[in-house]
Formats: sequence, C-alpha cells, structure tokens
Amino acid sequence: MGVAAAESGTATALVIPPMQFYLTNSTTRTAHTIPRNPQLQSRADSMAASGQRSCSSWHTQPAPPTAPATELNEGLTELEKGQGVRMLHTQRQQMSNSSSITQFLLLAFTDTRELQLLHFWLFLGIYLAALLGNGLIITAVACDHRLHTPMYFFLLNLSVLDLGSISTTVPKSMANSLWNTRTISYARCAAQLFFFLFFITAEYSLLTVMAYDRYLAICKPLHYGTLLGSRACVHMAAAAWGSGFLTAVLLTANTFSIPLCQGNALDQFFCEIPQILKLSCSHSYLREVGLIVFCVCLALGCFIFIVLSYVQIFRAVLRIPSEQGRHKAFSTCLPHLAVVSLFLSTDLFAYLKPPSISSPSLDLVMAVLYSVVPPAVNPLIYSMRNQELKDALKKLIQSVVFKQR
Repeated sequence: MGVAAAESGTATALVIPPMQFYLTNSTTRTAHTIPRNPQLQSRADSMAASGQRSCSSWHTQPAPPTAPATELNEGLTELEKGQGVRMLHTQRQQMSNSSSITQFLLLAFTDTRELQLLHFWLFLGIYLAALLGNGLIITAVACDHRLHTPMYFFLLNLSVLDLGSISTTVPKSMANSLWNTRTISYARCAAQLFFFLFFITAEYSLLTVMAYDRYLAICKPLHYGTLLGSRACVHMAAAAWGSGFLTAVLLTANTFSIPLCQGNALDQFFCEIPQILKLSCSHSYLREVGLIVFCVCLALGCFIFIVLSYVQIFRAVLRIPSEQGRHKAFSTCLPHLAVVSLFLSTDLFAYLKPPSISSPSLDLVMAVLYSVVPPAVNPLIYSMRNQELKDALKKLIQSVVFKQR
C-alpha cells in the first residue's frame, strides 16, 4: 500500500495509491514504496481525517485585525496629549510648592559650635541691653508726671515698638544657635514676618510723627500746646500703629500668596521679604514689582515729610539770635535726627544696595544693623543729651534701690 501526502498553501491532503505514497510539500517530493498493510491503511485514514479538521479550523479562524494608519495617528495624538497633561500637572505642582512647604531653613551665622555659642551670648547681651534701656524709658515716662508731654509720649511708643521688633527676630536666632538648628515652621515664619513688618513700619511712621512734633515745638512754639493736645497725640500715635498693621497685613498676604518653586532655604537669620521672594516662581515678578513700588512709595513719602520738617526746623533755629537758644533747640532735635539717620541709612543700604556687591555675609551684617542695633541703641541716644530724661531715670533707679534696702 502506498501513502501520498500533499501540502499546499492553504491545506494538507493525504492520498493513498495502491502501491506507493508520496510526501509532497512546496519544495521537495519523495516517493517510498512499502508493502500493503491493513493496519497502516487504517492509521493513515485517521491521520487524514484529523488533518482535514485542523486545517478547516485553522482557515475558519479570523485573522487579527490590522490597525489603520489613522487609528495609529490618533493613538499617538492621545499619547502626546497625555504627556502634555502630565507636564502641565508637574508645572502646577511646582507652582503650588508653597502649599507643600512646612518649614523654612534660616541662615546660620556659622557652622562651628564655638562660634554658634559666641553668637548666642552676643545676641543675648544685645537683647538684654535693649530690654533694659527701653524698659527704663517706658517706666520713667509712665511714672514721672514731668515727662507727660507729647515728645515723651511718642518716645514711650517708640520704645514699645523697639522692644517688639527686637523680640520678633533675636530670640529665635538665639534659640537656633543654642540648639544648633536652622528650621522655622511655615506658620511661625509668616507670623515673624508679619510682626516684624508691623513694628518696623509703625516705627517709621512714628518717627515721621515725631519730626512733625519737633517742627511744631521749634517753628510754632506758641501753638504747640493747642495743635498737639492729648487727643491729637493719641490719634497720631494710633495712626502710626494702624499704618504699620495695614502695611504688615498687605505685604505678608501678598508675599505668602506667591508660589514658591526654589526650595525652602532663606539666606537670612529671620524671615525677610527679599529672601522669600528669591524662592518664588519666575512668573510672579509682577507681584514682586508691586510690592517694591508700594514699599518705595510709603518710605519715600515719610522721608520727604521728615526732610521738609527738618529744613523748616534748621531755618527757624538759624534765625534764633542767642547761641544758647540755638544750642537748646538743636539738642532737642539731634536725638531724633540721629535715630532717623540710623534707621534710614541701614534700611536703604540693605534694600537698595547694588546687586554687584550683594552677598549672603553682607546681607546678614546689614540685617543685624537695621533690625538688632537700633532697638538697643535708641534708648542710649535719647538719654545721652536729654537732662530731663536723665533726671527721671536717676530718680527711678534710686527709688528702686532704696525700696530694696
């Protein structure tokens, strides 16, 4: 018996000739002759039947569909859209990093432990001197009825503001140096910035009011008591405190509403607006310009008022015929003029210095000069050439010493 198998491109057929079988495919053909065998014939029949069933099932199975070019392009477009959405989401996350910032890193004065302790003791001495000096002035003005005048009333308010401003920045810096840390929480940073702006702006406004007080005392002495009564003094002091509060609210809210994308490290020993703005995103420059314009307008208005007041004061003093009268008039103005000069010179140089000479160490020194030194030096300046204040302080100290004995 012969068995022949033929395979084409679509099916495979088994043919059984009488004497021989042929194995056929697309390339070769081989013939074999074998003797007839009934068992082999039945096996061949079963193989042929199973082959036909497998071929028919293979041909009836549908071919996998091929994606057209348009569907492929649509898929690529959807992929690009997905990538664009992810990029936009990443940018939004970077823009809203301020909501994820939980703390800031303040600038350390030094990394050496011995110098950190030296900084702690130095700031502690300055802080205690400011507390003692301003506390003595507040107590002397409040207890001595001879000092219940407009000038000393404003001086009392100035001492309170000095205590507030130095207490906002120095204790935190001392604690960081003592415990060898740099962190400050987001909420504490916002509170520190608010109170520092509040006290500094109110002090600047109060110095402007004090310039007007000196102008009335020297240029219009006959109307001094009428123009600056107790109610007028309270209103002017309240206006100074109110301007500080409104300015602090506006600047703090605008500063912390700006998205921060540049980390959380501040190049200053306390939270300061220029250092926080350095962490802002590039698109927020309009707000930065708005803050700068607002601060410049406020500072320039007070500065022009102070300058015009002192121009009138100097003109009036130079018209005084006696040298003793001129000396007395100048002695009442020099402490205020010295405080104003120290305040404005350090502030203006700290914020308006050229970027070419700016450096973290120089910024740190200027920040100490305008935020730490004036509150400690102002009581000394006012009591140095003021005999009435000296007498009141001496009387106060003697009463305290005698009571203890």
